[in-house]
Amino acid sequence: MAVAIFLAILFLLLGAGVWIGLSLIGVAWIGMEMFTPRPAGDAMAIAVFGSLSSWTLTALPLFIWMGEILFRSKLSEDMFRALAPWMGRVPGRLLQTNVIGCAIFAAISGSSAATCATIGKMTLPELKKRGYPDGIAIGSLAGSGTLGLLIPPSIIMIVYGVSADVSIARLFIAGVIPGIMLALLFGGYVAWWAWRNPSLVPKDDFADLDFMAKLKQSGGLIPTVLLIVAVLGSIYAGIATATESAAIGVVGALVLSAVQGSLTRENFVAALLGATRTTTMIMLILAGSAFLTIAMGFTGLPRDLALWVKEQNFSPLMLIAALTVFFVILGCFLDGISMVVLTMAVLLPMVQAAGFDLVWFGIFIVLVVEMAQITPPVGFNLFVLQGMTGRNIFWIAKVSLPFFFLMVVAVALIVAFPGLATWLPSQMLGR
Repeated sequence: MAVAIFLAILFLLLGAGVWIGLSLIGVAWIGMEMFTPRPAGDAMAIAVFGSLSSWTLTALPLFIWMGEILFRSKLSEDMFRALAPWMGRVPGRLLQTNVIGCAIFAAISGSSAATCATIGKMTLPELKKRGYPDGIAIGSLAGSGTLGLLIPPSIIMIVYGVSADVSIARLFIAGVIPGIMLALLFGGYVAWWAWRNPSLVPKDDFADLDFMAKLKQSGGLIPTVLLIVAVLGSIYAGIATATESAAIGVVGALVLSAVQGSLTRENFVAALLGATRTTTMIMLILAGSAFLTIAMGFTGLPRDLALWVKEQNFSPLMLIAALTVFFVILGCFLDGISMVVLTMAVLLPMVQAAGFDLVWFGIFIVLVVEMAQITPPVGFNLFVLQGMTGRNIFWIAKVSLPFFFLMVVAVALIVAFPGLATWLPSQMLGR
């Protein structure tokens, strides 16, 4: 009955257009008033202050700001010029710039939508001009854009780490191997498509360039690679925490943008305001989630649900399969951050009772949230591409479908081989 009441109130508030963070606070308040003797205002003050005063959370606005700065820089143009000459002998040719470009930008962005938009504004016009089919060009970009969530630094990992009290540095490092694996799956599918449809792949425009000319054009990748090494290398080597590496990333992004000549007053202010808007939205959701977690704790609901799962004797495999289906359905209606904060209070006791490693589970969550980015009607990457191309959102979802199934394969692989997500964090030095 408690679950039904919580859900009914939540969907009523969301359906009325109330912000997600305020909806969570409203559900928690009503739940406290109905099911517990404790004053709701008291609990809300403690929960909101406690959730937003976390030092770990300071990494969030810094990484968002870094992404906003780079989004407004000339990085994407330099990246395309550096990658394109080397794609001539690779099956799929310039289509592979979608996959590789998204994988590289994901390592300095943290946002799926930003990755999709940044790489898309650079590759889509070039691919269209050279005669590549729209379906595979847009579909591969929609799928590859989701790498922004999995390849660190990742905003969704920070949100999960704060919600589940898991080391964000370990989560970042855990996402490296699965991120590379997923990029290889995407690149492999593009190559297979090109092999099956050779007549649809235009000729190599860079065939006349010799090795040294190609190497010279690749110089644009050097600043990007250095920034990735500085951010991720400092975490892996134990030199910096996630928050400290985020500060390194911001300084590096500002320097890179200044050197490129794109650090104008207008761009700086726009990046700062963009980061502020995104951060405050996420903070409000996290505050509401923290209050809802406390409210549910007082009702005993997470404990009862965990006990119920234990009594059902679900195997770990059955539980993961059920959660995958659950998140795919939920992703049709909610964005990724909301999915995580809405479900953690209930799911974590179940997951811990089932004996799952919480770092591994974080990577699993990110993978299933990635699927939600390309499922209509609330797939953020679909919205981004609809705005860029003017295409119907369901057509974009259709051409993205092969990449959705590749993410299902990635989930199956990390379930079968959990070391893909847990081995690298176990090798970390220091903190």
